[in-house]
Amino acid sequence: MRSFEYVAPVSTHEALELRGTYLAGGTTLVDLMKLEVMTPGHVVDITRLPLRGIRPGPEGLRIGALELMEDVAHHDAIYPVIRQALLQSASPQLRNMATIGGNLLQRTRCGFFRDVATPCNKRTPGTGCPAQEGGNRSHAVLGTSSSCVATHPSDLAVALVALDASVRLATPTGERTVDLADLYALPGDTPHLEHQMRPGELITEVIVPPLPWARRSGYVKVRDRRSYEFALTSAAVALDLAGGTVRDARIAAGGVGTVPWRLPEVEAALRGAPATVEAFEAAAELSARGARPLTDNAFKIPLLQRTIVRALVEATR
Repeated sequence: MRSFEYVAPVSTHEALELRGTYLAGGTTLVDLMKLEVMTPGHVVDITRLPLRGIRPGPEGLRIGALELMEDVAHHDAIYPVIRQALLQSASPQLRNMATIGGNLLQRTRCGFFRDVATPCNKRTPGTGCPAQEGGNRSHAVLGTSSSCVATHPSDLAVALVALDASVRLATPTGERTVDLADLYALPGDTPHLEHQMRPGELITEVIVPPLPWARRSGYVKVRDRRSYEFALTSAAVALDLAGGTVRDARIAAGGVGTVPWRLPEVEAALRGAPATVEAFEAAAELSARGARPLTDNAFKIPLLQRTIVRALVEATR
């Protein structure tokens, strides 16, 4: 790890003026600094900022960016899909350190990105993407480009994108609110630009709009091992049922996209359909449209479809 300057402001205004690399729980940043994947010269510890609280209200559920994952997961106001995504995200030890805002902005787990001895367009633009030809079993099949196929790592982001959540950003000139789905950037030719946040901006809270029927929701995560592992595929679903018919649905996928991947075509196919396995399977087939599998990860396409069906079936129980 290289040397750096460390400061710990006590106000959001002061943190914005300092304009460094923000440190909260440190469960991603510190690892990457040790590997010298990230080498910030100025680290701003924001853990003393007043960015906490879990507040249900008529405008939805507001979650402070510095709330801990473990605390949010066990709050009574949290929808099941969010709770399950959080509890499957990491070990209890990490969940007791990691923050909501930090989880949403965590960097990819791509092995090439984390190995400074290999080229990586996301880490060093223009150097290439070794995952295109090899070692790509865990990589993305949706939203990829010739420059990057790294998978977005956050389980929480998948659940929040499914629920149309937004984030409030503090900026040097005030505040702005951005839909979480719009916050993330597809890699295109600039995979090092991972989101739409501007220099000096800071996530202050997450806003989940009111959706009463999201009480019938869930998150299914398929991984190589059950303990502390990132998704091969995952599905966040919420269903509005009337009798045996689907009135509405929210679905997003993880483990397969370069960003949390919303599935509007699958949602549309479910509206008005019977809540049966056959209808779920027919809708899930649409989830792979536009997929570009690599040499070792084509299995993710049928696995994603089965994951969505399983999540839908579990949400009807």
